[in-house]
Amino acid sequence: MAHTITIEVIGLRDSYCSPFACDDERSCGLSDCYPTGSLERAFEVLEKTILKEYGDTVSLKLTLIDDEVPPHVEKIISEHYPPIPIVLVNGKITPVGRVSLPLIKKEIEKYRV
Repeated sequence: MAHTITIEVIGLRDSYCSPFACDDERSCGLSDCYPTGSLERAFEVLEKTILKEYGDTVSLKLTLIDDEVPPHVEKIISEHYPPIPIVLVNGKITPVGRVSLPLIKKEIEKYRV
């Protein structure tokens, strides 16, 4: 059996899901959160969509860093200065930089055996 792939989205409670404006194009592949641009809402829709497609082979976690920055996130920020939201796959920083279904699925596929 393959190992569970973990997706962690890191950001601020009131931050947006992307550095790009939420628009009718839906290039992120998610539509149930439009037009909020809310990170929390986008994560909910992403989680629902990913779990529907991949089931229990993928686990998702939203880490909000408003009140406390976990040590593993602090290390990533100090070393890489990534834009928020940060997307980790199996604990490794990805070049995704936003909540985007096609880009996150591409990262998941790298780990599927």
